[in-house]
Amino acid sequence: MSNLLIRAEVFRDRIEDFGYEFLSFETRKLAPGQSYSGKTTGTELGIVVLGGVCSVTSSRGEWQHIGGRKTVFDGLPYTLYLPVNTTFTVTGESDCDLAFCYSRAEVEYPARLVTPDDVGIEIRGGGNATRQIHSMIPPSFPAHRLIVVEVYTPAGSWSSFPPHKHDVHNPPGEVDLEEIYYYRIQRPEGFAVQKVYTPDRRIDETLTVRDGELVLVPEGYHPVVAAHGYNVYYLNALAGSARSLAASDDPDYTWVRDTWQEKDPRVPLIKR
Repeated sequence: MSNLLIRAEVFRDRIEDFGYEFLSFETRKLAPGQSYSGKTTGTELGIVVLGGVCSVTSSRGEWQHIGGRKTVFDGLPYTLYLPVNTTFTVTGESDCDLAFCYSRAEVEYPARLVTPDDVGIEIRGGGNATRQIHSMIPPSFPAHRLIVVEVYTPAGSWSSFPPHKHDVHNPPGEVDLEEIYYYRIQRPEGFAVQKVYTPDRRIDETLTVRDGELVLVPEGYHPVVAAHGYNVYYLNALAGSARSLAASDDPDYTWVRDTWQEKDPRVPLIKR
């Protein structure tokens, strides 16, 4: 197995940094009344409610009845941002499914709950490379390094295409970002395929990714395709040299933009 493809058991119920400088990640499922307590210490944290409802008490405030969608395919997200040196306890109000996106940080920003009404929705690309992006902690959000978005790719379509990369600090055209792709597939037997490759092919991986697995993108281009019949979701956490999503396309594939005549009518897959 490629060292870029990470099985769910590696980061389930434990924080894993995957050898990254900035990012770490974990997932947890809580039953009604079950709690999980933690401390951000030298990191900032985005708690994304993938499904269910929970409450959070913390040294920065309390938030009740966070969430509502049954799964990631049933609605827009709630995301709670917590800064460095915050103690917190998350309690399930229903069966709930949570992702914890951490980034190393040195600057303290206010805690904030991002509700579905706050989420930015963008339909990007065209043709069979049309996808839906939800921005929960975008570069404009008051945080030190962490960026969090989620992306929906219709069955049989491409995402992150043309292939792009963000591994060189050369603003405003490109910045150097670590990234994770955490996947959910609308039916459990489905899969996506992700390519991760550098221009010199020092990295050249083609990965079959299944529900609940994660792909590391430390550098290089990283397009995705959803298997026929299976809508694909992935949660992106990014952090690096600047709070920007500036990236550069693989010049071999930029021509495909000129072929896009219209958006895929199946998108948006999730409506506000």
